[in-house]
Amino acid sequence: MRVYLPVTLAELQHVSPVLLAPRVAHAVTPALRTLWPDEDEEGWEYAAQAGAADGSLLLLAGSPDAPSLRVVVAADVPEACVRDLEDPPVPSAVEVVCRVELGQMVSVHVDEPAAAADVAAAATGDEFAIERLEDRDLLWYDVTEIGQIPAG
Repeated sequence: MRVYLPVTLAELQHVSPVLLAPRVAHAVTPALRTLWPDEDEEGWEYAAQAGAADGSLLLLAGSPDAPSLRVVVAADVPEACVRDLEDPPVPSAVEVVCRVELGQMVSVHVDEPAAAADVAAAATGDEFAIERLEDRDLLWYDVTEIGQIPAG
């Protein structure tokens, strides 16, 4: 099952063979499909990734020393490793209860460095910065490029 894990850049750069788990992640869930019945698989995947980007922003708000870029890791994990949340904050939210190994990571999605000021402001609750971030797409990186991701 494809999941989108919110992480920080600092956390990603310290990935040995494993990302932290359990954690709230995002996926294409039945609730997400119901919310947007006219969407296609790609649209639902984009919505799940956006939910994870918001989750990354929340992590940054709790870690003011972290580089100010939203980071999402796409990973394929066994369905048995994904559990529904009792009261999910958004329709795409799930819990990943197993370790996520580097070999399960498919791609990494990161803000471009020019977004760092907006990300930092959004992490402090700046509504205008949050709106500007909604208009930004995350850049795609292959897992082999993790060491080349700019820190902002």
